[in-house]
Amino acid sequence: MCAAGAPEAAALIAAGLTEGSSITHPGQGTANRRFFFENAYVELVWVSDAEEAQREPAARTRLWERWSKRGQGACPFGLVFRSAGGSASPEPPFPTWSYHPPYSEVAIDIGRGTPLREPELIYFRFPRRPDALRGEPTAHALPLKTLTALSVGVPGSAARSETARAAEATGLVEFPPDDDYVMTLTFDGAAHHRTKDLRPDLPLVLSW
Repeated sequence: MCAAGAPEAAALIAAGLTEGSSITHPGQGTANRRFFFENAYVELVWVSDAEEAQREPAARTRLWERWSKRGQGACPFGLVFRSAGGSASPEPPFPTWSYHPPYSEVAIDIGRGTPLREPELIYFRFPRRPDALRGEPTAHALPLKTLTALSVGVPGSAARSETARAAEATGLVEFPPDDDYVMTLTFDGAAHHRTKDLRPDLPLVLSW
């Protein structure tokens, strides 16, 4: 979650990333700016229509609360996972409820029972289309190619929700305690032993 228009994107651009396409979400009241990699992307999201964001069905997602309270204790992060397809099970790896976005014919699974102090957890049951990233820039001045590890520091020592624990059990993400919210994205196994800390502009650390 970021300020309207995502001026925070300037920090990613200054770090050497090339911006991709942006989209809006009619009926949900949000918009984004995106930066793509070979197997993932970073999405900076803001509420562009407060009325839509606070009206059902979008209201139940708590996008409005996460955005409007992002500097008041609400975790600003959402993590979106996707089925790998093939022989992999399409079932979500954590408890979910089904959200039908007004802008899409496809339902999205959203983690059940996560408090606002934890990241939102989202799951797409369908694999990414082979042509989904066609035309999107995935080459950057920084040698960031494949996302290989993800960590989200969460303030406090309170026990994680059942949903967060289930997500951690997959091995795809870790939620270590930290002094403040911070996301660390590790690319290509951190083979270069380099990091780029984008704070205070963005609560994001890049490792490669």
